[in-house]
Amino acid sequence: MTALVVGGAPLRAARTVALVLSGGLLITLAAKVQIPFWPVPMTLHTLAILALSLAVGPRLAVAMVLGYLAAGAAGLPVFSGTPERGLGLAYMAGPTGGYLAGYLVAAGLVGALAAGRGFLGRVAAMLAGLTAVYVLGLAWLALFVPADRLVALGLAPFLLGDLVKVGLVAAGAAALPGLRRIARSTTR
Repeated sequence: MTALVVGGAPLRAARTVALVLSGGLLITLAAKVQIPFWPVPMTLHTLAILALSLAVGPRLAVAMVLGYLAAGAAGLPVFSGTPERGLGLAYMAGPTGGYLAGYLVAAGLVGALAAGRGFLGRVAAMLAGLTAVYVLGLAWLALFVPADRLVALGLAPFLLGDLVKVGLVAAGAAALPGLRRIARSTTR
């Protein structure tokens, strides 16, 4: 009990772990949601990662995505299309592996670029994060599809949905300062 009173480090560590696990769970749930959209159904991966990155900053957002990826690598069915399309490292080494790596980069990038910025700065940070997701995703996908089909298969079907997600996160960002305060108190 004295450890909780003196310094409070164990309590902060417990809150940080709880936040990281909660973020990983939120990303998992977002991966499982499929919204009918044109030209392909839309999941909410990107929305969750962008929102968490704005809310908790780069360190915790990266930890949340790392936790999510670790759970997936361990064989838990956390990714979109799992377990039907495979599990674990085999899934991660498949066509969507670059996008998964892009989520990790985007979490840190969006969290860092958006810190202390206004509406337009947050939107720009999210667009930079999306760019990272697409660059890594397309680079990896190029190992699986012909170059002349890369944009048609790996970018065009998802771009409109991802821009809608950026708009939704930007509009909802006003509700996030409370979560940001909680996250900051765990990392002090």
